[in-house]
Amino acid sequence: MIPKIHIAETVSTGSIENFLNPEERNQLATVMRTVLTSDERGRFGEQRTHSIHEIPGHSPQQAMAVYEPAGRVEIPKIPSEAEDLLQAAFDRARPALSRVMPSITTCRPWTYVEYGPDQHIASHLDGIAPDPLAWPRQIAGISVVISEAEAGGAFYVESSSSNRLWNTRLERDPGSGYADGMWLAHDRP
Repeated sequence: MIPKIHIAETVSTGSIENFLNPEERNQLATVMRTVLTSDERGRFGEQRTHSIHEIPGHSPQQAMAVYEPAGRVEIPKIPSEAEDLLQAAFDRARPALSRVMPSITTCRPWTYVEYGPDQHIASHLDGIAPDPLAWPRQIAGISVVISEAEAGGAFYVESSSSNRLWNTRLERDPGSGYADGMWLAHDRP
């Protein structure tokens, strides 16, 4: 039986120290450098027409303009060597992740993103899937820093208790996959 998702799992913040060790980070950086040759970089950057970001009722280009206004490099299907390395790290970290988010059972395929000078991600709240029983049953996101920026690039988490972030409170439905009274975030920024 799939455990029910509780709102505490969707608004938690945590970290896994040494998710990747230095050797694994170097290996991952080397693999990704082979993909991001100068010829390929544009295809995953300024020539890219799709994004992992979605806004219901809007085009991929509109979602990109909202979430990544100055662009970025995004590779939604990373090489299998990188995928295997990250999956092994997730498997090692799963006991610690499960203490905070017990309904996590697996990790969907990884995406590589890279920001250059003056690029950034717009502040937003990652929502969870409206249908918690459909694949992928997204509960959380994991960010892994491969290399620190020389300047800027700091990771931060914003928080807010504003009711404006939320739009749906689910009524009791035993088959929904959500705990009683679960709230869902807006599907728009």
